[in-house]
Amino acid sequence: MKILLYLSDLILPLVIFYVVSYGLSQNRPVYDDFVHGAKKGLKTVVEIAPTLVGLLTAVSVLRASGLLDLIANCLSGLTELLHIPGTLVPLILVRIFSSSAANGLVTDIFSNYGPDSPIGMAASILMSCTETIFYTMSVYFIAAKVKKTRYTLAGALLATFAGVAASIFLAGRIL
Repeated sequence: MKILLYLSDLILPLVIFYVVSYGLSQNRPVYDDFVHGAKKGLKTVVEIAPTLVGLLTAVSVLRASGLLDLIANCLSGLTELLHIPGTLVPLILVRIFSSSAANGLVTDIFSNYGPDSPIGMAASILMSCTETIFYTMSVYFIAAKVKKTRYTLAGALLATFAGVAASIFLAGRIL
């Protein structure tokens, strides 16, 4: 086990050393390439910042206003039919929009039920089986200047549904 700890400590420095060595062996101006990439990255951050602020604000307002809990209560009949615990419904809804807000809900679930509880395990599996659809779409499509998203949203929602189903199925033995 200790060898894995040492290896994990060395992976990032070894990757950086490899990239720099490879760049030098190809006679590339490694530092200039790095600075150019950093400038492009900062430009991308400036372009997507308003969208990110809007998404985070919207999720915070939904959570603080109690609308999220109201929606979860309205969906309780359907979620019971699908064997989805009511505690996970707000997490599922928020996860579609914001990973950081979903992490806050998972922290609340952990503090109320414990991380090793059946609900805590289901929340952990759910976080790893789903994606923040609108955040990801906004970031990547704005950065790439894509206007027509075609079937991206439908496909992403289908994949999220599959992730929720997989997490409920995987946690089913413990729920």
